[in-house]
Amino acid sequence: MQRVNLSTVSEFLLVGLSDAPEVRFLLFVLFLIIYLATMAGNITILVAIGTDTCLQNAMYFFLGNLSLLDILCPTITVPKMLEALLLENKVISFTGCVLQLFFLIDVVGTEIFLLAVMAYDRYVAICHPLQYMNIVSMKLCAHLAIGTWVVGFFNSLLHTSLIFTLFFCDSNEVDQYYCDIPPMLALSCSPTYSRELVILTVAGVLGSSAFVVTLISYIYILMAILCMNSSESRHKAFSTCGSHLTVVCLFYGTTICTYVRPSSTYSPNQDRIVSMLYGILTPLLNPIIYSLRNKEVKCALRRVISQVRTALTR
Repeated sequence: MQRVNLSTVSEFLLVGLSDAPEVRFLLFVLFLIIYLATMAGNITILVAIGTDTCLQNAMYFFLGNLSLLDILCPTITVPKMLEALLLENKVISFTGCVLQLFFLIDVVGTEIFLLAVMAYDRYVAICHPLQYMNIVSMKLCAHLAIGTWVVGFFNSLLHTSLIFTLFFCDSNEVDQYYCDIPPMLALSCSPTYSRELVILTVAGVLGSSAFVVTLISYIYILMAILCMNSSESRHKAFSTCGSHLTVVCLFYGTTICTYVRPSSTYSPNQDRIVSMLYGILTPLLNPIIYSLRNKEVKCALRRVISQVRTALTR
């Protein structure tokens, strides 16, 4: 029987973004503002969707799921980063590191699949508008949403178990501001080739499949837009879909760049920047691009604000 290696490391030391006190404080203020803005934007979207009956349909159901994921994603990593910047407390327990990696991969994986589902939803709405209500029923939406969360959970469970059954012995310094797959593989003193192969295969198949579904959906959407008679309608549709596609490509590109590659190519400085793009920037941009530019959402927010003001003045 093969002997299971048990780690001798009880805690990990996360590498901070800077050692200079003045730079750390500026970074703390910057990321705190971004984090609070992200929370405010996504919570606002959830409140609007949950309280306004006009927004309780398939598209906004998926947007609500996206906003929830965009609340969870930075919440998993940013508070610990802020603590390290302000208090210089870079220590994270072994269990804390396991949970942080698990929930991060879970949320990122779920969002990858959800973006593919949302692209398919928009494809049906634009290319088959008369059949939309029959094809994309609320029952199908619930099944698709549950499916994305379930696949994300088991994908994360596989990756986390592969990482934390490795042996960590020589060093406990994680070359990243949070626990992630590439720096943990680089830190391990166990052979990682077979596990990397499984991670690359699973991440490559699932990630590329979701990306292909998204890309094909948007290709059909753009073709349908080109067939529109009104130039104003085409311009509006191009503006909306272009913004959506930009954020989607940013998210897919950065996540695939991070997880679908061997650990030998890991570059700490480059990876910190890349991880901020999908872990901090896209959760901030998503509510702006997907929801707050939408007239229906704006009207719903005005109604919510009006109701709140009325309740406070009573």
